This record gives sequence, C-alpha cells and structure tokens, in this order.
Amino acid sequence: MRVYDMRQKEIINISDGKRFGFIADIDIDEKSGKIKKIIVPGSGKILGVFGRETEYCIPWANIKQIGDDIILVDVDTEKIAEESK
Repeated sequence: MRVYDMRQKEIINISDGKRFGFIADIDIDEKSGKIKKIIVPGSGKILGVFGRETEYCIPWANIKQIGDDIILVDVDTEKIAEESK
C-alpha cells in the first residue's frame, strides 16, 4: 500500500468511536524504513484558519485494521494528543 492510499482513509478509534480524520503526516524510522507512527491533525482553533491546536500521533502498533475506506486504531485519545509547537 502506498502512503497516498493511506491518506485517503479516515482514522477511527475502536475504543470510543472517535473519528480522528485523515492522515496528515507519517513518522518513519530512518534506519529500518518502517512507519513508526501516523500523525492526524486535531480540530482547528478558529475554523482551521490559524493553525491546529493539537495533533494526534498514533503509533503503528496501535493500528488494528486497514480497510478499503477506514483505518481502525485502538488508542487512548488523551495519551496520543500532542500540542503543536
């Protein structure tokens, strides 16, 4: 599967049903070439115009299934939320 194909799939948390949205970026291990985590932007501050308040960094190990239209993850939303710098 290509990264472009993954970016077209919506991320949904199976533990609470939260819809995170779509992948904005991917963190890759430079040595092994494997994906370490996917990064999904949080909701915008003011209609998304002035940047993002948080982003969700979801470890690859927490991805449970990749389907045709969605990617199912199992995460604690508060633990994966990181403040944008």
